[in-house]
Amino acid sequence: MTAPRPLTVDRVAELVAGRIASLELAHPVRVALDGPPWSGLDLAPPVVAALTAWSRTAVLVRVADYLRPASLRLERGRDDPDGFYEEWIDVAGLRREVLEPAGPHGSRRVLPSRWDASRDRASRADYRALPADAVVIVDGWFLLTGELSFDLSVHVELSAAARSRRVPADDAVRELPAYNRYDDEARPAEHADIVVRADDPRRPAVIDRSGPPLG
Repeated sequence: MTAPRPLTVDRVAELVAGRIASLELAHPVRVALDGPPWSGLDLAPPVVAALTAWSRTAVLVRVADYLRPASLRLERGRDDPDGFYEEWIDVAGLRREVLEPAGPHGSRRVLPSRWDASRDRASRADYRALPADAVVIVDGWFLLTGELSFDLSVHVELSAAARSRRVPADDAVRELPAYNRYDDEARPAEHADIVVRADDPRRPAVIDRSGPPLG
């Protein structure tokens, strides 16, 4: 088993961006940044910044902008863990509007945002046409269940104790059991290309299965 390597947050972002840049694909690279939004480690902005500095077009799609309407996602109640795990994310929408268009033989027209959950209505975002060397980063939770296709996957891993400390108190009843279920069923830390352990988000440690050993 590969031992985790301590890195700074900036170095983690550079590593992820470098692994993305090393992929030679005929379509935009589809990247999962998987982890709780309250993990304390927000990799999306520095990864996008690194890619932009290398003149790569990077489109950030947040799962929070691909939730299902409240009438559907809250059908079992706001605090139901299984409802949160199974019903909140518009998986079909992400596949149809983002991942398939960016994938092989896709149209390269992606919709960065589909639903405004705060107003519970369509976000009315415009489609974006992408060059073949673009990068589409999907940032959010429960991305590695096997229902969505990515070319590179990054999982921000928190221990159960760290999740209990960091989860917003109002969300704990719903989210903690759901993340435990995700660990048990999907095993994202075993399947992700890059795992970032973030119990201390200021001092993450990385397991990288996506390329040659770190120097």
